Amino acid sequence: MLRSLGHRTVTGGDEDQRVAELRAAVSRLRRELAAHPAEFPDRVIAEDELAALAAMAAHGVPEVPRLRRSLLVIAGAIGSVSALAGGLSDVRGAVELFGEPPRR
Repeated sequence: MLRSLGHRTVTGGDEDQRVAELRAAVSRLRRELAAHPAEFPDRVIAEDELAALAAMAAHGVPEVPRLRRSLLVIAGAIGSVSALAGGLSDVRGAVELFGEPPRR
């Protein structure tokens, strides 16, 4: 379950809890997508973008604009596959933990 910024769980290391939640949400959606039996046109795009998000989360705190772009790509690629809505919502919540991108 995702927590708000004010309710972070303390872990044993110095890991940023936002990154841990992003990693967990991305991992869940990747598993759900892999197990989903139906093929849809942009499935490969969603898989590739989830892999990119996983790589970003593995290397420290990701850039907020890049996170938001990835979220939009994934949401567009998954489209209306209702079976993946919960996992997509978790990824969105994890991305939102990082806040808004800086204004130009």
